[in-house]
Formats: sequence, structure tokens, C-alpha cells
Amino acid sequence: MGKKLEETVLINEPVIQLDSHETDKREKKKKKNKHVKLESDEGKELNIKRKLEETEVQKDSKRDKKKKKQKEEKENGTQQGNDIETHELEELVPVEGDGDTVAVTGKDAHEAKYAPLKSFAESNLPDIVLKCCENFKNPSPIQAHAWPFLLNGRDFIGIAKTGSGKTLAYGIPAIMHVLSKRKRASANKRVNPLCLVLAPTRELADQISVVLHDAGEPCSVKSVCLYGGTSKGPQISSLKSGVDIVIATPGRLKDLIEMNVCNLTEVSFVVLDEADRMLDMGFRQEVRSILGNTCSARQMIMFSATWPLDVHNLAEEYMDPNPIKVVVGSEDTAANHDVMQIVEVLEEHLRDDRLIALLDKYHKSQRVLVFALYQKEAARLEGMLKTRGWKVVSIHGNKAQDQRTKALSLFKKGSCPLMVATDVAARGLDVPDVEVVINYSFPLTTEDYVHRIGRTGRAGKKGVAHTFFTHQNKGLAGELVNVLREAGQVVPSALLKFGTHVKKKESKLYGAHFREISADAPKAKKITFNSDDED
Repeated sequence: MGKKLEETVLINEPVIQLDSHETDKREKKKKKNKHVKLESDEGKELNIKRKLEETEVQKDSKRDKKKKKQKEEKENGTQQGNDIETHELEELVPVEGDGDTVAVTGKDAHEAKYAPLKSFAESNLPDIVLKCCENFKNPSPIQAHAWPFLLNGRDFIGIAKTGSGKTLAYGIPAIMHVLSKRKRASANKRVNPLCLVLAPTRELADQISVVLHDAGEPCSVKSVCLYGGTSKGPQISSLKSGVDIVIATPGRLKDLIEMNVCNLTEVSFVVLDEADRMLDMGFRQEVRSILGNTCSARQMIMFSATWPLDVHNLAEEYMDPNPIKVVVGSEDTAANHDVMQIVEVLEEHLRDDRLIALLDKYHKSQRVLVFALYQKEAARLEGMLKTRGWKVVSIHGNKAQDQRTKALSLFKKGSCPLMVATDVAARGLDVPDVEVVINYSFPLTTEDYVHRIGRTGRAGKKGVAHTFFTHQNKGLAGELVNVLREAGQVVPSALLKFGTHVKKKESKLYGAHFREISADAPKAKKITFNSDDED
């Protein structure tokens, strides 16, 4: 009993004798212990978010200091070389638009005449041209920022997510370009086209064609859609009858040019839609050949989800040295926050049974899009699902175009609300009511993953993306973790076991041996060395 009492006294004694200095030390110790506690999984995520926010603040601060310094240099006339005339004085204008930050860069981008539109009426365009916009309250962010530049003839780079209204962002200026040229032309009938829109896939080209046909019909602006996998006869007939706008895939258009049935010499308004995807698919030479057939005095517009070296080089070769660049949202890989992302790590041989289980869960009353990686895999999945009693259609590069068109039509109408597709359906397609996306195979890049799951959660609706992730995909685990965290999604512990390391970004053409180049990078200067033998 006495020993026990002595221990109690010893334990409590320091509490009695604590002075103010000791109290401060104890408080500091408590705070330190509290900080350690925050280093749980949840605490780590909070700290990461805080650090990211601090980084952004630091970036903003650096940018502001750089702008101030540039302004001072301009006023004092101390800036050297051609920087004053080109990119060093370009303005960065962050604006809020429908929840998306809009960044505008380019020479004279800050001038009052280029102010973003707040309403369709501010554009001062004819009512007949704006008839296609009557169901919309106001221009979308990309339209509001693009129209002032495009209607003024500026070369333009646009980066915006699918479903942001980018087709009309360049479509309306294209129609105005045609109407303006008509006024100066003596003949009313157009034989050769004035505008060209290039798209990487048949489905995207067809979708653009529908939008531009509806927009151009009230003002008698004719368009034609040219793509492979179908008869050339009707396309040639349309060209001979006279059109204003050509929407085409590179392969078929090059064929028709070589047949001398498509003359692009009067084309002075050119759009490359999904430029990065077009080059990824190997159309680089076709695109260069096609652009070489257009009018040398042309207005160039590029829409691209990313800005890799190849696209930069193409822009540098064919665009004005000082193009306008508008980025809606972020250039970084970021998923739609209206999509609930569920990632499931499993063995490859278990995917078929798991797919069936998910279809039993989701497909009772919902439209489901299943993504496969390769054509043969898509064909096998379609056959397997049909064998198990599912009504399913599919689209991939090994199918005839009439079959692809029919399958997509049945899926859109809801007659067959289950479709298997390769990445030909990952970009550009506008199917408003896809409730669920299932990634049977993970794509080759996280950018493609973001585009795939972007087929759902459109027009403000919620969606679900269920993804199978296997050991074969472990190299992309770190990037996927970042995408999930950025969107506030649950990161499965099984995915974290693959590590969170993010590999150096690679070019699909040059591997890791390349440097990402911004759109406002100054052009390279050619240096010529004179030989000693020359006079």
C-alpha cells in the first residue's frame, strides 16, 4: 500500500510543480503529437491537397512578379531582341466560366475587342446564323472566348473537354467566313469549298457534319462529310454539285484529292479537331499533304486535348507565329467530377465473369458502354456476350462503316443499350445518356482513360465508370492514383500496392527522349555557319 501511494505521488508531483515554462513545453508537445496523428491516410491526403494549394499560390505569385517585371521592362525599353514583338509580353487572363478556369494567352489577347462574350446578342451576328443556338441560354466558355478571336481572323488553339460546345465554337465563325466570302464573290454557287474541318475518326466526322449541317441550313451554307469505309460515289457527287464546308477524315480526303475530284485551293479556313489524336493515329503525313493543297493565306484553328511535341511542330509550321491559345479547365489530365470512378484490381482471367456480374447489376435499365483495348478483344467480347444471352452491338476498326453507323445508331436510340467499343468511341462522340462505362481493359495512357470515362456524366448528369486494373497495367498505377485523388474518388488499397511512382511523360513517337513544349514557346532560330573556304 505504501509503495503504491509513493508511485502515485511521484506521478502527480510534476503536475503540482509545473511552472509556465513547463506548461508551454507540454503544449508544444501536444501540438506535435497532434500533427503526427494527422499523418494517417486521411491526414496525408489533406496535407497533399494543402501543399498543392500552396504550390499554386507560389506559381500565381511568380507569374504576377514576371508580368510586373515584363511591364517595367516594356516601359523602360530594356527588353531585348524580338521578345517584345512575340511571346514574352503575352497576357495570361484567368477567368471563371461555369466553374472552369479559362486561361487566354497570345499577342494582344487583352485588347477590349477580344473580351469574352456574355451573351449571344453581344456577338452582333445575324439572327439566321444564331438560329442553331436558340436552345442555349448563353455561349459556353469556349464559344464565348473563341468567337471574338476567330471572327477577327486570328489563328487559334483551343483546349477544352468534349461536350463543351467546341464544334459551334469554330462552326459559327466558319459559316460567317463563308458568308463573307460570298459577298465578295461574283457567283452565288460554290463549286470549290472555302472551309475544311479534319477529324481523326469517322464517327467524330459524322457528328461534326450533323452539327454544321443544322447550323448552316438556315443560311444555305452547304457541307459534305467525307470518310472511308463507304462508297465514294455519293461523296464525289456532292463535291461536284458545289459545297462550302468539307468535314473529312485524312485518309479518304487524300484519296479524293489524288483523284482530282476535291479541290482545296480556295480553302482559307482550316480546323484540325482532336489534333493530338489525329497524329497519334499516324495521320501526320496525310495532314501535311492536305494542308499543302489549301490556300496559303488561310486561318488555322486547332482543337486538341493535349499539347505534345508533334502537335506543337505542326502548329509552328502552319500557324501564325503568335496564335491565340484558350484553355478551358486545365491542360493536365483531369477527370470529370460528375463521374463516380470505381477501380477494381483483379486477375485477367476473372474479367469475363466480373463483367457479366456488373452487367447484371447495371444493365437492367441503363445504357452501358464497354471499352476493350484491341479490335480482336472487342470482337471476342461481343461474341461472348451474345453467347450468354445479351443483346449487344460493337464498333471497332475492323468493322465496315455501315455496320459501325448502324451499331452507334441503335445504341444512341436505346434500341440496343449495350455496346462494346475500342478507343474509336473514346473521343468526340456525343451520346448524352450513357449512364455506365466499363473499362474491360485499361487503355494505354491515362489520357485515354479520362476520355473514355468522359462518355458518361455529360451535360451535368451523374455517371459511373467501373474499371478493371490488372498487373499488366501496373506502370500506370501512379498516374491513375493522381487522377482519382484529383477527382476526390476512393483509391483502393490494392492499387496503391503497385506504387504511386509516376513515370516520365513519354511521346508515343519519341519515347521519353522529348521535351514538352508550351504553345507560347519562341520559334527556333536557324544558325548558318560559313566555311573558311567560302569567300
